Amino acid sequence: MLSKVCLAGLTVCLSTSVVLAADWPAFRGPNFDGISSEKTAPTEWTSTENIKWKVPLPRPGNGSPIVVGGRVFVTSAEDDEGRRRSLYCFDADSGKPLWTRTVSIDRKMPTHKTNPYCGTTPTSDGQRVVVWHATAGLFCYELDCQLIWKRNFGEFEHMWGYGSSPLFVDDRIILQTGPGKKRSFLALLEAERGESIWEVDEPFSGDGETNADGKYMGSWSTPLIDRSSGIPHVIVMHPTRVAAHDLETGKIVWSCRELNHPKGDLAYSSPVIGEGICVVTGGFGGPAMGIKLGGKDDVTESRRLWRTTRSPQSIGSGVLVDGYVYRPNTSPGSLECLDPKSGETVWKKRASRAGFWSSIVMAGGIAYAVDQDGTTVVFKPSPEQFDLMALNELGEPSNATPAISNGHLFVRTDNHLYCIGE
Repeated sequence: MLSKVCLAGLTVCLSTSVVLAADWPAFRGPNFDGISSEKTAPTEWTSTENIKWKVPLPRPGNGSPIVVGGRVFVTSAEDDEGRRRSLYCFDADSGKPLWTRTVSIDRKMPTHKTNPYCGTTPTSDGQRVVVWHATAGLFCYELDCQLIWKRNFGEFEHMWGYGSSPLFVDDRIILQTGPGKKRSFLALLEAERGESIWEVDEPFSGDGETNADGKYMGSWSTPLIDRSSGIPHVIVMHPTRVAAHDLETGKIVWSCRELNHPKGDLAYSSPVIGEGICVVTGGFGGPAMGIKLGGKDDVTESRRLWRTTRSPQSIGSGVLVDGYVYRPNTSPGSLECLDPKSGETVWKKRASRAGFWSSIVMAGGIAYAVDQDGTTVVFKPSPEQFDLMALNELGEPSNATPAISNGHLFVRTDNHLYCIGE
């Protein structure tokens, strides 16, 4: 069942709209790397100061906001059992609610209490907005709320729920599904009708929740696109390996094994690429790896530069700036500077009382990391030292990643969506 609430008079024609430089159209921004092209963003605020607006949200959620065409989109469940899952649209300038589209499923699906329903981030190409509701389906809307198409890919059951977000790549959509007991796959869809161009299953042993050894398994990682070779590759963290899929065919061009470890086959954060290197960190204290981009088939022995056997818990994704990776850690709440060529820690700083589930984002050479207490750590990335600029408390828990658009920061907490900045 599909329901909608659309404000009368919202009849903007969007047939020629495109994603603008100031937009933040997907998880981790316009290039899926956490970095905005904007020159400035706010650096200091409190729960009452430098807040342009805030609006309530019905339920907590880990899904992050996006900003496109003067609108902010974010997901939220309407009930504690996740039977009604919504996409909300607000006016980016005023916070005024514009519309809501809600989908319903006839049963409660399992999840973990730290991963409430609607844990994904929508994506947009400036004309359409797409949202992944897992078992409830994939939905594509016009920016003025009209349903264009929907797809049902079956049931995705996992004790920890779902979390990977779709991405627009030109006029197509990348979807990393799962985790699930029945099937987990990567798909490329055409945007006009939502039809699959290709679907590639990722094989696994076990029942989809635990592997053959009875350890936890699954991938909640959102892919990214590598264009460094001239041929676009979709870089995906599967539960046991990193793989580069050819964007046109879905075929795996190269893969690197041993992302898994004795505690499980798990991937939460997204890859970080730059300087010809792909850096990944496995979930549940798993290994980190640096892989030289390129090659063919299994590149574990030929192109893997380094592998650590254990890392801090990694849920939020890092950024690569001037040849160094800056990674947020969940436990403890530290920020870390890594050399991607060697994997060596340049510095690590306990920056928060709480852990980081949010990914790091940047604008104008300044980085932002929101901890689970809703405090934003603002710092200047530097390999020399941890250069703290500000600690800004909202006083509400948050597991979501901020969006940056038009000189403002958009932060989703358990209770509200905030627009920060004058």
